[in-house]
Amino acid sequence: MSATDTVSSTSAGSSLLASILSEDSFRPAEPKTIEETGLTSAVIENLILKYVLLMGSAAGRKIADDVCLPFVLVEPIFTSLRQRQLLINSASAQLGDFVYTLTDNGRQRARTAMEQCSYLGSAPVPLEDYIVSVEAQTIRAEAPQKRHLAKAFSDISVEADMFDMLGPAVNSGSGLFLYGAPGNGKTTLARRITMCYGSSIWIPRVLTEDGQFIKLFDAACHEPINEAGTGLLKSAEHDRRWVKIRRPTVVVGGELTLEALEIRHDPVSNVSEASLQLKSNCGCLLIDDFGRQRISPTDLLNRWIIPLENRHDYLTLATGKKIQVPFEQLIIFSTNLQPTDLADEAFLRRIPYKIEVGDPSREEFQTLFKIIAKGLHCEFKPESVDYLIEKHYKRVNRPLRRCQPRDLLNQVRNYCVYNGLPVEMKPEYFDRVVPSYFTVVSGK
Repeated sequence: MSATDTVSSTSAGSSLLASILSEDSFRPAEPKTIEETGLTSAVIENLILKYVLLMGSAAGRKIADDVCLPFVLVEPIFTSLRQRQLLINSASAQLGDFVYTLTDNGRQRARTAMEQCSYLGSAPVPLEDYIVSVEAQTIRAEAPQKRHLAKAFSDISVEADMFDMLGPAVNSGSGLFLYGAPGNGKTTLARRITMCYGSSIWIPRVLTEDGQFIKLFDAACHEPINEAGTGLLKSAEHDRRWVKIRRPTVVVGGELTLEALEIRHDPVSNVSEASLQLKSNCGCLLIDDFGRQRISPTDLLNRWIIPLENRHDYLTLATGKKIQVPFEQLIIFSTNLQPTDLADEAFLRRIPYKIEVGDPSREEFQTLFKIIAKGLHCEFKPESVDYLIEKHYKRVNRPLRRCQPRDLLNQVRNYCVYNGLPVEMKPEYFDRVVPSYFTVVSGK
């Protein structure tokens, strides 16, 4: 499949821009013509033929649904395929539709298309239309305020000083280092930050550029939102090649490699997978436990030093063509190490906010126990927490960590349930669970 077969000379970019200007928020309008899809008839024909080859036969409306295009748009394509004797009507279907089956010539054409690219599913969206959508939905246009942060962090404990430091960092949409001892909630904070921005965005299921298909939607990173719609948008149809998702928080840890930051191509299927940066656009990309990856911190930081400055990245397609793509997400580095031990001054300058997540105070530790106890339907007993702190923390000079109230109370719950006892915060229950927990966690 050639590049000229993939994207027609008439782009849907102008229609997308018109949609942006006419709506309060970005919404991909349903295409009314093949030209408005930004694709050629040949691309849609190949998707249809491969689908029928796989299914054996299918009704036209079912085919249109599965390639995510309006039936009225693909109906003339069915007519053309019949006229060229690639499809035949094998039966009638409801609403004046037909069940289609491949002819011998159609099967040959479908097999050839399958050998070139085995992708099946939603018709792709041209890269340039995706770029327009990212510009319209960027987190930098959100500028969340204090009330947005308060709502995002409403059900977790965040001390006032930490809250005041996080606010401007989130508002800026720039890079952020969260550092400090393990177990103090850096990952939890990072995940909540995405909630400070607008709740949802639209992304294409699949992109196309230079004849290549690039899968963008990833169920491991993206959470779809069922659209009910309100007001004027309720009756408006959207382009079903796009999916509405919650603003993504893409989390990667020690498994991160440089390959994951590039477009990964499968030479067997001739289908590519989007990079982590593309999947996290308009959201947050959390590099958890930074410094423990299989690649060196220097290599990772060097890979991103220019994109962080210019807000765009360059990726290479399987054809060898380099493409410019948006780099529009909040990059969060969560680490147990000091930022100065991981990066040089040039890179740290591009990550303007470095926030230390310290140990909780005794008062916050009590608050955390109160929150967890409520979730476990257990009566909160502050005197039991005081006993725990005095005996199992102060005597052995053990630091408080924000993860410990949750972990210890869960172990108390497990002990009580196993023994058929009411779940209670008793000092003797803490005495039982502390040795097994801290032997593993800290070796003390």
